[in-house]
Amino acid sequence: MNLQQLRYVVATAEHRTMTEAARSLYIAQPALSRAIRDLERELGLTLFARSGRGVVVTPQGRRVVKLAREALDAVREIEMLAAGEQAPGAELRIAATPSLEPGLAGRLLPAYAAEHPGIRVQIVRCDGRDSVVTAVREQRADLGLTDLPVPTDLVTHPVERQEFVLISPPGAGLPEPVPLARLNGMRLLLPTPGSPRRREFDHIFTTYGVRPVVAVESDDRAGWLGVVKDAGAHLLWYRAMAEQAARAGLEVRALSPALKKVIAVVHARRRLPPIAQDFVAIAEGGSAA
Repeated sequence: MNLQQLRYVVATAEHRTMTEAARSLYIAQPALSRAIRDLERELGLTLFARSGRGVVVTPQGRRVVKLAREALDAVREIEMLAAGEQAPGAELRIAATPSLEPGLAGRLLPAYAAEHPGIRVQIVRCDGRDSVVTAVREQRADLGLTDLPVPTDLVTHPVERQEFVLISPPGAGLPEPVPLARLNGMRLLLPTPGSPRRREFDHIFTTYGVRPVVAVESDDRAGWLGVVKDAGAHLLWYRAMAEQAARAGLEVRALSPALKKVIAVVHARRRLPPIAQDFVAIAEGGSAA
């Protein structure tokens, strides 16, 4: 048994298909299958049960996968200690959604850099919460910054509650704050039907008995403010977008009652390297508003 085999086991458990696991490891699928079979034979255990086009981790396999992750994390931590955490090239990768990236870059990263000047931080830009989850699961990012909820296989560290605001075209003539009842009949720009964000908004509308008019349906966040200005639609989104909206000449108002989402740093269920642990500690003590 060697570290390469442990990496193969973990990748197969995460992807649930030999084909996807092999692609993530940049090896041929037959070579991965052969390595897994050899390891199972060596251990005298069945780690994966074949199911259709994929695999299912067996109860014995779940225990082996857990230990393999711990072993690989320990090796990674030893390698970082040997290289020196502050050595040139040391890197922390953080996945973030567009609405939270300004807070990450404006508040958390400067605080982190002040304590870790030798660490290079790479922001992995993601379209939304699901993309952040995927980046963390596929180990393209060490940490993620997103709103909750996320799947239970990830560990969450809540860092703040972020407020929703109403972004309106100029001259909307609305009160401050805007009662949620005023959304009845209001023309809103909403995410596309069936998307996770749209389901969340639909749940909010149902909870508060609100029936807005769907003016535009779009997941193109880069164009949302332009739609608000040109189409005369209103937008519900995080206050983190407020400054950008104001620069575009739009009006930003709070809601009554206030609507808030929990923002958290998320990561896989494994031991984090010290540089990632330090970032989590700073985030929990600061704000990603």
